Amino acid sequence: MTSSYPCASTVAGVDEVGRGCLFGPVFAAAVVLEPAAADRLRVAGLTDSKKLSARRREQLVPLIEAQALVWALGQASAREIDRQGIRRATELAMLRALQRLPQRPELVLVDGNLPLRLWTGPQETVVSGDMHVLSIAAASVLAKQSRDHLIQRLALSFPGYGLERHAGYGTRLHRESLLELGPTVLHRRSFLKRFQF
Repeated sequence: MTSSYPCASTVAGVDEVGRGCLFGPVFAAAVVLEPAAADRLRVAGLTDSKKLSARRREQLVPLIEAQALVWALGQASAREIDRQGIRRATELAMLRALQRLPQRPELVLVDGNLPLRLWTGPQETVVSGDMHVLSIAAASVLAKQSRDHLIQRLALSFPGYGLERHAGYGTRLHRESLLELGPTVLHRRSFLKRFQF
C-alpha cells in the first residue's frame, strides 16, 4: 500500500460503509495522516477493512485514533437514504465527516470512482483507495467498526432480525426475518420494494 500525495497533513482520506445494507444508517469517516503516522500504521498491518478480521479491525481502531492527525465520523439515516437515495445519502455521510474535522483539508481523497458532489474543495477519486491509500484504509476501518458497534447496540432494541450476526446486510436470515416480522422503523424501505409485506 502506498500514498504518494504530498503535504499529507492537508490531505484527508474518506470512505463509507453500509451502502448495501437493508437496515440502519450509512457511515463514513475522514482521516488525516502525516507520513510518519501512515508508516507506523502500515507496519501495524493497516489495509482495506474488508481484508481484516473483526478482531484485527478492533485492535487497529485505537492505533488509528492515536496516530491520526485528525479524524471524524459522519452518517446518514435510513430515512435520508429513503428520501434522497443511497448515493446522495452516502455523500451526506462523507460530507458530515469532513465538516467535523477541525480544519478544512486542502485535498480530499475519495474511495471509489464517483466524486463527492457536495464537496466544494479539491478532491480526487481513488479506485480501490482503501487498498492503496493509508488514510482511506484508516477511514474504512473507523467507519466499519463504528457502524458495527451501533448495529450491535440496535440489535438489542430490535431482536429477531439477527442484526448482531449480519450487521443489516441482506443475508438469508435477515430476509427471512423480514418476511416473518416485517420491517422496523430503521429499515430502508426503498431497499425492500421486492419484498411483500
